[in-house]
Amino acid sequence: MMRILLGLTLALGLIFNANARQLEGAEIAEQLTLNGQELTLNGAGVRSKFFLDVYVAALYLGNKSNDAAAIIAADEPMAIRLHIVSGMINSKRMSESTRDGFVRSTGGNLAPIENDVEELIKAFRDEVKEGDVYELAYTPESGVTVYRNGEEKSNVKGLKFKQALFGIWLSEDPIQKSLKKSMING
Repeated sequence: MMRILLGLTLALGLIFNANARQLEGAEIAEQLTLNGQELTLNGAGVRSKFFLDVYVAALYLGNKSNDAAAIIAADEPMAIRLHIVSGMINSKRMSESTRDGFVRSTGGNLAPIENDVEELIKAFRDEVKEGDVYELAYTPESGVTVYRNGEEKSNVKGLKFKQALFGIWLSEDPIQKSLKKSMING
């Protein structure tokens, strides 16, 4: 199974280094390559809801940074990798949580990117299960591509959309403040 996933990620241009650390049972790679660009783990943390750990989120950047606003604004390759660590999360909850995150990230002004949000949420159509891994990978050329377990599920172009997406975790009103802190402070 691991060889199949590695083969898929190589074919898609998203490669994770074997050097990894553990967080809530999820293996967090120290580096990844996105379309030929080396990205380094900036930080990782746990998303909790109602005292349950839901997923582990890891932020990868070209150069480490603790400036959340600059990360959101940057038009350069970066990625967030989500490791689902709870059986309590499902497709409906993941979709609703993502929509809620976009509302927070945009200060309630979701209208300009509403169709793009729905395109991204297509990545969660198939049932979300414990052990699934989602990569939200951004490049200026391709926009945001969502991979589920190494398989491309959706793509949305545009820097404004990327900024709203990364704002879910890194904005002034993030989905969880402690997770934001872990992602930007290593």
